[in-house]
Amino acid sequence: MRHKISQRRACDLVGISRRRLSYRSKGEDMEWVQQLRDLAQRYPRYGYRMLHQMVKRQWIRQGRQEKLNVKRIRRLCRKYGLTLPRRKTRKRRGQGLRSPCRAEYPNHVWAYDFMYDSLANGRQLKILTVEDEYTRQALGLEVGHRMNAKVVSRTLLALFRQYGTPQYVRSDNGPEFIAQALMRELQEAGVSCRHIAPGSPWQNGKNERFNGTLRRECLDLETFGNLAHAQVIIRQYRQEYNHRRPHSSLGYHTPDEIAKRVAGAVSSTRPRSSTRPCHSPPSEHKARTIRLPLRYGAVH
Repeated sequence: MRHKISQRRACDLVGISRRRLSYRSKGEDMEWVQQLRDLAQRYPRYGYRMLHQMVKRQWIRQGRQEKLNVKRIRRLCRKYGLTLPRRKTRKRRGQGLRSPCRAEYPNHVWAYDFMYDSLANGRQLKILTVEDEYTRQALGLEVGHRMNAKVVSRTLLALFRQYGTPQYVRSDNGPEFIAQALMRELQEAGVSCRHIAPGSPWQNGKNERFNGTLRRECLDLETFGNLAHAQVIIRQYRQEYNHRRPHSSLGYHTPDEIAKRVAGAVSSTRPRSSTRPCHSPPSEHKARTIRLPLRYGAVH
C-alpha cells in the first residue's frame, strides 16, 4: 500500500536535508580516478595519503594550480576499491628503553640491520640495510647469500668513503654486528658503536620501519630468479625510495630532498671525539641545527 507524502515531510522523517536530494558533484572525478588507478597499479602498497602526494607532485610538475583535497582522494579510493586493508598493530609489553642515540643532524647516527628473503628455488637471500636516521636516506642495500662481519665491515667502510663518516652507528646484537673485527674497524675509522638492548627492536625503530617498507613495497611483490636479479631490483628500489618516494615523516618530501636542503645549513666539517656524549653534539652544530626547520613539513 502506497502513501503519498511530500518531499519536505519525507526528509524530516529520515532526518536529512532536502538539498542533499538535488546535489550533484561539479568535479570531474574520472580524470583523478584514472591517475589514481595508474599509480595504484604501479605502487600497489601505497595508501590514499601516499597516492594523494604522488598526484600532487604530478600536478606540480605539470604546472597545474588546482587544489587537491586529500579527503576527496580518500573518497575516490574507497569508492573504486583502491584502499589498503588496515594493518593490525601488536601490543607491546612494557615501556622498554629509549634509543641509545637520537640523530640530530646528517651523518650523526646510522642504523643497520639484516633482512631475509628467498629466491624462486628456495635459496636464502640476506640483505644488509644501512640508513641515515636524520635524512632517512637508504645509504646501502647489500644483497648476498651469506654475509659475515667482514662483509659488513667492507660495506660500511665503502659507505664512509662515499657519504662521509658518521659519529655513531647502531645495530642489534647479532653475531656479525658484535664481532671484534668489526668493532676494531669502526674504532680505527673514528666511529662509536651502539647496540640496542636485547629484545628491544623499537630502539632501532627508524631502521625497522625502513625494513618493513622494503618488505611491503619490494620483497613481497617480486619473485627473484637468481642473486643478480635480486640485486638489480633491490638497488632500483633504493633509487626509487631516495629520489621519488615521498616520506610521511619528512613532511612528504623525499630523503634526497631533505639531504640537499640541510646540506647548506649544516657544516660538512666538525670536530670528532669518541668520548662525546651521544645527545650532546658540538656547539657549532647545535647552533646551526636550531636554525633548521624542526618540522620537515616547513621546508620549502
